[in-house]
Amino acid sequence: QVQLAESGGGLVQAGGSLRLSCAASGRTFTTPVMAWFRQAPGKEREFVAALSGNGGNTHYAGSVKGRFTISTNNSRSTVFLEMNSLNPEDTGVYYCAASLTPTLTVWRERYRYWGQGTPVTVSS
Repeated sequence: QVQLAESGGGLVQAGGSLRLSCAASGRTFTTPVMAWFRQAPGKEREFVAALSGNGGNTHYAGSVKGRFTISTNNSRSTVFLEMNSLNPEDTGVYYCAASLTPTLTVWRERYRYWGQGTPVTVSS
């Protein structure tokens, strides 16, 4: 089992920045890929970013590429999402997820473990 706990969400003005954290515990060695997803009100949960291993390989959704950065610490106990140049379309609940498979993927069905989410609101 792997437990994930997100933090760092909040209210920010358009153009601002936030840094989300995901604390991972348990059998984290079984989850080579970590990712962030988000869900806006009334919409489906969508992929934001993922990394494998110690961050050597990363993948981003087109809508956040160049603005968001996913990273992890050396022990992979925490995964971060640095978000810059935020706009109102980035509003939603952000979820941390962990996959048992080593392949970077955008499909949420491939992710076995999920956190409870942290809300992000970007005001215009």
